[in-house]
Amino acid sequence: MTLGEKLRYLRLMEGNLRGYGRELTQQEVVRAVTRELKLKISQSYLSQIENGSRPHLTNKTRLLLAKFFNVHPGYLVDDPEGFHNELMSDVSAQEDTLDLWLIQGAERFRRDPPVSRALLNLAKHKDSRSCLVLMDAILETPELAEKLLHVLRPQQQQKNAPEISEA
Repeated sequence: MTLGEKLRYLRLMEGNLRGYGRELTQQEVVRAVTRELKLKISQSYLSQIENGSRPHLTNKTRLLLAKFFNVHPGYLVDDPEGFHNELMSDVSAQEDTLDLWLIQGAERFRRDPPVSRALLNLAKHKDSRSCLVLMDAILETPELAEKLLHVLRPQQQQKNAPEISEA
């Protein structure tokens, strides 16, 4: 994972931890760092780090961001190709890849809160792969998805139901 990907991931996690249900914007990070740590970082600097045009942090910035996001400063570097910080089987590596893909999807669909929330919940589940396989089984069973939605989210069904006019 690159440093930019890590920062985007940390902004997403911090936004969810703070109850926003979405990633913090770079500007929100700047304001929170100023307010909470009484230190300064610019939005343009964060943007350069995230888009890769500034691939390395100064030690001062690394310590500031590590303190703000509550991570070890050593986390805020690019990982070498194929690097893992723990022993992992191929299955758990695939699970991590799937979870990262789901989180990135949640970011892409942030303007559609129900879809973004669903993708994040899948990524947070301890076995997101099994959740997707279950989803496949539900969708292959005729009308099961509609029945489950009717039971689990009746208010959503009412909003999505077509209007019927009486003649």
